[in-house]
Amino acid sequence: MAAYENPAKPLIKSLFVMAAMVEARDSYTGGHLWRVSQYSRILAEYGGLPPNVVARISLGGYLHDLGKISVPDAILNKKDVLTAEEYAIIKTHPEVGSRLLSDHPLAGLTGNAVIQHHETFDGLGYPHGLAGDQISLDGSIVSICDAFDAMTSTRPYRKGMSIEYALAQIQADLGRQFHPEWSKKFIELGGAGFFKHIVGHSEPGMTLQECPICGPTIVISKKHRHGDRVYCRACGSEALLQKENSSISVKITGRKGSAKNLMPEINNDLLDDLVQESSKYISISTPHSGSDWYRQLRILFRLLLPR
Repeated sequence: MAAYENPAKPLIKSLFVMAAMVEARDSYTGGHLWRVSQYSRILAEYGGLPPNVVARISLGGYLHDLGKISVPDAILNKKDVLTAEEYAIIKTHPEVGSRLLSDHPLAGLTGNAVIQHHETFDGLGYPHGLAGDQISLDGSIVSICDAFDAMTSTRPYRKGMSIEYALAQIQADLGRQFHPEWSKKFIELGGAGFFKHIVGHSEPGMTLQECPICGPTIVISKKHRHGDRVYCRACGSEALLQKENSSISVKITGRKGSAKNLMPEINNDLLDDLVQESSKYISISTPHSGSDWYRQLRILFRLLLPR
């Protein structure tokens, strides 16, 4: 008898791949989706939620920025602080993401995290100005985790905050920006060191590397070996990867990468691990490949995605 294959698995994979392609367009947020997903999972587990809810929230953490596919590259990769007009465009991404998910068979599982991760407890967030318990469990948790990762990540116009300082910022905004009870739990976890292996990483054990020329993130994955050539997708600079024991660094060669070198890459090994973990607890009653939804997105955005 053939081994059982969860029919939700290809659906989950289609969501992870699409989100990863969106992230690959942004030179400054390498690993953001993985980190938010991990923070969300840890917080949900600490809160005593059942495994299927933990899996759902973790998946929502990975998908939350799906709508950024509609944001122009010039805004996503801008080195300076955004103008009011540019910020208004950025603020459309929760609704765009929600619309993209609307026809997907798993939309009911992940939709709240996508559309509500910028809502705030005091009702001053976007897109709908929800307040308090109007914001779903998923939206409340992913909102905290997304904000924490934004604070602890380096941007062209500022260095990332320390874990301690970012936690203090969340403490200061309890009951205003963030759900008070879930924020307290998050602060407890952070203070106990549960996030140290995630902050500044793009996957387990892989630290983020800044381009020595222009600053954006050079994402290193476990498949890369010592001496491999890696590239900054913002300025095109080539670097040699230096791996010694647990230490990772990059050394600029002075050369530029070709168009092929600078193509967005998906870390399929990481995605396969995430899909495998999610599919343990997420299931559907009717087999559905999700290929129609995926095909529509490929046509709509003219993205060259892996087959």
